[in-house]
This record gives sequence, structure tokens and C-alpha cells, in this order.
Amino acid sequence: MTDEVKLLKAEIKRLRKKVSEITPSLEVMLKLRGFSIYKKEPSNDLLMPDKRYASFFYKRLNKYSFRLFLRDVIKHQNAFTLDMVTRYATKQVSAQYLDFLLKAKIVESAGKKYRIIKRPVKSFGETLEWFVAGLIKNDFLAETIWGVKFKRPEVGGDYDLIAGIDNSLLYMEIKSSPPKQIYDKEITAFFNRVEDLSPDISIFFVDTELRMNDKIVPMFADELCRRYRKQIPVERIVKELFHIDRKIFIINSKGGISMNIGTILTYKWHKPFIIK
Repeated sequence: MTDEVKLLKAEIKRLRKKVSEITPSLEVMLKLRGFSIYKKEPSNDLLMPDKRYASFFYKRLNKYSFRLFLRDVIKHQNAFTLDMVTRYATKQVSAQYLDFLLKAKIVESAGKKYRIIKRPVKSFGETLEWFVAGLIKNDFLAETIWGVKFKRPEVGGDYDLIAGIDNSLLYMEIKSSPPKQIYDKEITAFFNRVEDLSPDISIFFVDTELRMNDKIVPMFADELCRRYRKQIPVERIVKELFHIDRKIFIINSKGGISMNIGTILTYKWHKPFIIK
């Protein structure tokens, strides 16, 4: 990274900090929309390490292979061997990941096998929401909350992540499952929440490096047609990042979650010239 880029990034962070100081709080932005928080940030399924390893755990979560490894660990949480969780990285790398989880007191030895200490864990979802909320807070200096529930008579479910960024309200649906395990009813629920909350920016994020145009984007196109009785384009920004009228964004994690969020925020407010 050149010195000029470093200086530019530092200046952007400085300006975002200034903006955040005069931005209304999330609570105020939600109240203006008629929303009050009922519950937030559950911890029943949250994988958290020993405090000494918290920052190292957060950094490792930036790696897609580590996140996939954790999903396999959760899948076999009661009893697993190294071979059972070595699908998405080499055995050497998986052994390093396992050694870290042992030191961080997330897993423990159980004879010749291993198991998660705090069980049961239903899914990787809560941990991923916590991590992405941390990314947005640290990288974009935004106020964030995750795993949010409101008392709404017609629209239920969790709002995975809500953030106040640059005087705008951001809502993000976070999917830890691969595209093949995401169904049209989940797209419908996402649109219901978007219409109810009326955020300035809505993001549907799938933690995958697979193509979004194979299944996810067509499901969005079908839902738009069903909902509004007309064809509304789902347009590519770059690579696997898409938008609907520059208000709703569909992204995956290839290239980095923070990088992709930054790209769509730039596109939202300042449409750049992008060579596709």
C-alpha cells in the first residue's frame, strides 16, 4: 500500500468520525420510523473465545476458509476429528485452526475427538452477525446493532444488522448458509422488512464466494415481478455485487466483506466509473 493511499484512508476515517459525531443515534433514527428495539444481540449461539484471544479470533474471521471451518465444527459440534473438518483448507491449515480453537477455549479434547465447549450451537449465524457488525463499526465508524427484534404485528423475524452510517439507516440481512440452502421465502421476508423499516440502504449478504447470478439474483428478479407486477432490473455493479435502483444491494464475500460493503457504499452515493 502506497503512502498516498494510507493517507487517503486515514483522512476518510477522520471525516467519517466527524460525520458520526453529528449523526443522529440509531435509536433516534429508528424512533423517527416508529420502531423501538424489543431485543438485540443474543448470545445463545455466539462462539466467543477466551478474552486473551478475542482480537485474534476477530482477525481470523476475516478469512473465508476459517469461517467455513467453523461451520463444519458447528455441524459436528458434539464429536469430531480433524479429518471431519478438513474440507475447505489443507490439513495443515485446518490443524492450525483447530489448535487456535483449543487455545481460545472454544473447543476441547474429548478422547480422540474434539467438541465445542459451549453447546448446543444451532448455527454460525449469530457469530457471523456479530463479526460483520464489528467490521462495519470499525471500518466505517458506524453505530451498529445486530440480531434485532421489534414488536411489529405484521412483519416479524430478526433484523440481522442495523447501522447508522453517514446520516443514513442501513439494514443488512446476513446469510451464513450457502446459496443452495437459501429459498424464495427468505427473499420475500427480506423485502417485507425493507418495506416496513424503509432504510436508506438495504443489503442482502450471502457469505459465499460462489456466483450470485446462478440462484440468488434470479430469486430476487422473481420476487420483484411477483411483488410489483412488472420487470425491475437487478443490475450488476462489478463482479458479484448487484443493485436494485441503487437502494437494495446483493453481495457475497469474494474479495472481502469490508471491501464489498465499501464498494456498494461508494456506488450508492458516488456512482464511479467501473471497468467491468
